[in-house]
Amino acid sequence: MNEHRELSRRKVLRTASLAAGIAAAGGFGAVANLLAQQSHVPGDERSLPPFTGPSQNPYWNSVGPVVEYPQKPPLVLPTDRPVQLETPRHYFETAFTPNDAFYVRWHLDEIPNSVDLASWRLSVEGSVEHPLKFSMSDLTAKFKPVSVAAVNQCSGNSRSKLQPRVPGGQWGHGAMGNAKWTGVALRELLDAAKIKPDALAVQFQGLEKGKGPEGHGSHEYLKSLDLKDSVLDDCIVAYAMNDEPLPMLNGFPVRLVVPGYFATYWMKGLSWIRVLDKPDENFWMKTGYRVPDTPRGTTSPEDVKAGNVKTVPISRMPVRSFIISPDGATKLVAQLPVTIRGIAFSGYGSVNKMEVSINESFSAVSAPTAKSWIHAQLGEDHGPYSFRTWSHTWTPMKPGRYFIAARATDAKGNIQPDEPVWNPGGYLWNRIEFQEIVVGRAS
Repeated sequence: MNEHRELSRRKVLRTASLAAGIAAAGGFGAVANLLAQQSHVPGDERSLPPFTGPSQNPYWNSVGPVVEYPQKPPLVLPTDRPVQLETPRHYFETAFTPNDAFYVRWHLDEIPNSVDLASWRLSVEGSVEHPLKFSMSDLTAKFKPVSVAAVNQCSGNSRSKLQPRVPGGQWGHGAMGNAKWTGVALRELLDAAKIKPDALAVQFQGLEKGKGPEGHGSHEYLKSLDLKDSVLDDCIVAYAMNDEPLPMLNGFPVRLVVPGYFATYWMKGLSWIRVLDKPDENFWMKTGYRVPDTPRGTTSPEDVKAGNVKTVPISRMPVRSFIISPDGATKLVAQLPVTIRGIAFSGYGSVNKMEVSINESFSAVSAPTAKSWIHAQLGEDHGPYSFRTWSHTWTPMKPGRYFIAARATDAKGNIQPDEPVWNPGGYLWNRIEFQEIVVGRAS
């Protein structure tokens, strides 16, 4: 554990007290009605068409109605079976995403509306010497709390950018969020149960259930990690999110946090930790969430159709960056300075270099040349797996149409590319993004 994972005992006790209060109230109530209500958000995040295909989605967010769900402000609704909610662009102006605005992604249609902490238990079972069950009070009082700032990003974030389009939720860029997660180190729970020598993997199961893809026996959502995977040393079972209990739609009462990995492993409503003594052959590991075993996980429709693509489970997130403002909704004024702001992150370590390119052009098809890149100012480093803000002040000297691009480099030397990616799952998109802006006359 590092300094970014420490949390004051006072904050932990405050979180535990709040959780205990919920338990005393008979569960996490007032979330019984999960029907959405139509609402609105500002600027270019509203009044979008119902569908943008078959061409690439030109908008920052996905298209679809803007709705309100319990414990949530107006968010974009790509689909409601199962519920998926996308965070609008303006919420990414800071390093940490508000809990209520955090995106939502469930896999099966039967999701919990309430959890009674008086009876809920987290089970550690399978190939262990001592099967155990932990209450919320056990987790908050019997183990040292640890914290980590980490980005949770859906594997299909930006799927609507792929060409040709692929099936699945047509997310824009808002299927992601960053939070400070607090809980118990997964290794401590596994050590308490004492893993048997023949164990191979750890499987995780939450409270969602229902009908998955037809004919695949996928009515339970199960994910696993190899016991040899070093990411297990960083995993925590989180009961707090930005120093508050998790919202119901984001995994209350606890969820698995896997820093640097895509959210498919971040089990919501985690209730079973199962140590396996044989490979996990369930649908969500053997078939779902797999990517081509190629550089950047990219392939072609022709190779997929021909059956020439070997796949592996998706894992770490590639380096990415986003321009948050200006968003192109209003004209800028010539000869007046503007601060370009955004965020960046990587599943391979801290972003330690940001660059911007500003080009006066009518086409964003061509990548900016290397000479056009300018260093941007990085914000505070909250840890290797957190959003990191960045900024650059620019004064447009004359009216016209401009394209701004941003490019991130992480601590491992991975540089954000300007080439697209394609795979049948719609995963791993991290191409450099352009923002078109218009500068008007000062007089």
